[in-house]
Amino acid sequence: MPITNKDATPGAAMKAEIEDYTKALEVVKTYTTKDGLDVDTLLDSDKHGALTYNDFLLLPGYIGFPASDVSLDTPVTKRITLKAPLLSSPMDTVTEHNMAIHMALLGGLGVIHHNCAPEDQAEMVRKVKRYENGFILDPVVLSPKATVGEAKDLKAEWGFGGFPVTENGTLRSKLIGMVTSRDIQFHKNLDEPVTAIMATDLVTAPAGTTLAEANEVLRQSKKGKLPIVDASGNLVSLLSRSDLMKNLHYPLASKLPDSKQLICAAAIGTREEDKYRLKLLVEAGLDIVILDSSNGSSMYQIEMLKYIKKEFPQIDVIAGNVVTKEQAALLIAAGADGLRIGMGAGSACITQEVMAVGRPQAAAVRSVSAFAARFGVPCIADGGVQNIGHIVKGLALGASTVMMGGLLAGTTESPGEYFVSNEGQLVKSYRGMGSIAAMEDRKAGGNSKDSKTNKASNAGTARYFSENSRVLVAQGVAGSVLDRGSVNKFIPYLVTGVQHSLQDMGVKSLDELHDSVNKGIVRFEMRSASAQVEGNVHGLHSYDKKLYA
Repeated sequence: MPITNKDATPGAAMKAEIEDYTKALEVVKTYTTKDGLDVDTLLDSDKHGALTYNDFLLLPGYIGFPASDVSLDTPVTKRITLKAPLLSSPMDTVTEHNMAIHMALLGGLGVIHHNCAPEDQAEMVRKVKRYENGFILDPVVLSPKATVGEAKDLKAEWGFGGFPVTENGTLRSKLIGMVTSRDIQFHKNLDEPVTAIMATDLVTAPAGTTLAEANEVLRQSKKGKLPIVDASGNLVSLLSRSDLMKNLHYPLASKLPDSKQLICAAAIGTREEDKYRLKLLVEAGLDIVILDSSNGSSMYQIEMLKYIKKEFPQIDVIAGNVVTKEQAALLIAAGADGLRIGMGAGSACITQEVMAVGRPQAAAVRSVSAFAARFGVPCIADGGVQNIGHIVKGLALGASTVMMGGLLAGTTESPGEYFVSNEGQLVKSYRGMGSIAAMEDRKAGGNSKDSKTNKASNAGTARYFSENSRVLVAQGVAGSVLDRGSVNKFIPYLVTGVQHSLQDMGVKSLDELHDSVNKGIVRFEMRSASAQVEGNVHGLHSYDKKLYA
């Protein structure tokens, strides 16, 4: 039985002031304040102290579209845009060529670490650039004198087995045949020349053929490779059927518009010897270089930044790390194409504890990204990311992309082998680049016995300015992380989660999110300690937290 007005509790405040419900939208506009806080009020450190991601939430908006309509296109530098705002960190337990390839295929970007010999890092860049192409402008070419054994070795090295054979064994020499994986797979005489097994009934396309036209020829011919030749029959480029399949399976892939190669980024230090490392990386096809330092506002980084912009103007440079607009101004003025924000927020980082220097990540991201936006410089929120919510908060505060280390360290594509922990769980090793284990690693010095060489080349000591220190002071820890499976499932989960979050806020793109935050349309709310407990799983005897399927 419904309660009538006369049955209501005496003195009820709403009894005499019930308004016409059809006027609710008009009435709400009469309020002088909106629910929640605008971003500047939220991050007023005089009132609230400096905040990090767990200290606040975003308020929901109106959902008028499906989550699949949300666009996550975003700049990572002034010139390069990604389809997904996700980057993997240049740590030696996170990103080598395998992670970089799959991050790019899935719309993000992997940054190859530099805690290795320069030649090894350049080889990793080369593998990323050769993985997927439109027209392959620098194919591996065999000479008629090459043996079957050499062709097998090349297949093992590069991971593919289709090689054109030319008269001189070089590009722009007359094409005489093709060697495929099937030709060499069961051939027993490894010393026999490839001319004995190569195919000579070739389907080719003339120079000047468009990519669409070449794809159609490849589709109709049912061949694995399509050589592109000039009027004299000289090889000028190559097209691969496997790349057509990758285009179908990975529609968001981060690729250059002209060559269709995957975009590749790598980190270097800021010392003199890093100029040689950079030269090798550029020769291997590098697109973006990240200057890797715990504190980017140094004379070393500014000098290196100016050097790169002068000597390699085609390379985009992301500088950092920074946490204040004063730091950012130095690097922007020196020509940085992007900035990396964060100091001491990473899961394996103890800089704030040991050095008493750094800044809570939410405050840092907002301060730097708001300043950098005035100059059209995109920012990466680097560190402190443990889940989708943290990714969204970093983006809402102004970052264009978010960089992840520990969140990706347990995936199949990260370096290292799985092992079983004492608790019986499947884990992988993970360490901060400021850990003693990383700073003492000998791989960066090419296994040199000279301790000075190792220290100068080591990414950990260079990143934390410790090359000349007699005692290494740790700014990171080494540990392990739980298995997360393949990034081929994990990254789509993160991307879809970000889309749903933006849908909840009522915005259809990252540009709209940034604009709505700046205009005070998207609102925030502080979280008390009790609110943080309430917002997580509570009150259950046991539960299974399966995040995606």
